[in-house]
Amino acid sequence: MEDQVREPIGSASEEISTEFQTLVDSQDLDSITQSQNLILGRLQDSNAVLSHFNDYSENCFADVSADFSKNTRLLRTMKSDLDYIFQKLRSMKGKIVATYPDAFPDNSAIEALDQRPDLELAK
Repeated sequence: MEDQVREPIGSASEEISTEFQTLVDSQDLDSITQSQNLILGRLQDSNAVLSHFNDYSENCFADVSADFSKNTRLLRTMKSDLDYIFQKLRSMKGKIVATYPDAFPDNSAIEALDQRPDLELAK
């Protein structure tokens, strides 16, 4: 009984597949396959180039990252040293002003004498 059911299904599927084959030209299918293979080759080449670039970038980053961290630590140390120096200078200036009130001119005279930009203030 199963063979009797399978026979019509098999013949029906063969008819449908032959109909589909007649709908699409084999030259068109060959052209599509050739285009897909060409695109695949280009994508594989691009993938190889990007993989090579990623490896190169990783090596460059490994070489430079140690220098970056060393320089960052150096800059942080320099900043803390400069903050300490400026704190001491402000303290010394306060003591001098307390001892000698006329040692430093008032703010209007300071602005006339010192035209340098103040780097600590945000503009």
